[in-house]
Amino acid sequence: MAEEHYRLVGAGGAKILALHGWFNDRRAFAPLWPWLDPARATWAFLDERGYGTRQAEAGSFTADEVAADTLELADALGWERFSLVGHSMGAKFAQRVLVLAPERVERLVGLNGVPASGVPFDPDAWELFAGAAEDPGKRRAILDLTTGNRLPGTWLDAAVATSLERSDARAFRAYLDAWAHGDFHEEIAGRPLPVLVLVGAHDPALSAGVMRESWLRWYPNATLEVLADAGHYPADETPLQLVAVLEHFLAP
Repeated sequence: MAEEHYRLVGAGGAKILALHGWFNDRRAFAPLWPWLDPARATWAFLDERGYGTRQAEAGSFTADEVAADTLELADALGWERFSLVGHSMGAKFAQRVLVLAPERVERLVGLNGVPASGVPFDPDAWELFAGAAEDPGKRRAILDLTTGNRLPGTWLDAAVATSLERSDARAFRAYLDAWAHGDFHEEIAGRPLPVLVLVGAHDPALSAGVMRESWLRWYPNATLEVLADAGHYPADETPLQLVAVLEHFLAP
């Protein structure tokens, strides 16, 4: 794994791999970086294929491919055991790492996390999401919807621009199929590792109710925490609270 494809933050004992979501590369987590305690953990933030430093890289853009790349990074870092944080689609891919190498995963955080069963769409919603690969207006509508129609237009515009700049359109569209479709929840159900499920109170799609019917049913040692002032993007909306919650769970 080339060093330019990931960023390390901190030098503490806990080892944590973080997987970004659909709309950004590893820099989705950048608002957290200045506030992570370097003595508590070492964090590795990976660019998934088609994003950031890997924007032109070929791939199948599947959950198994991202999981394999994540394990490759862990091997390159010499991490036999590690915890995982996945945001949105990255949470589904993190669960695939758990399927492929359960003995290596210590703890798991699903941050606004897509369940292992995927996400059902009605026809109108599918048209919106599937069209977002080529239509910036649809990307903006998704961002506005998933943050509760409550954030400034300037943030929405900047997030769209960032998404277009940091993702390959073909990969972006392929990843939609990877996270929305494909159900492997029977492969993770009953796993006893500690799991933290975080949702934003203003995220209408991946809500606390959805998590109770998926993550919390399948992981016996899962706990749910609702971030009252966040929607689907807590790293942007409530970065300090998110750092505190993550470090408390992953690097006590």
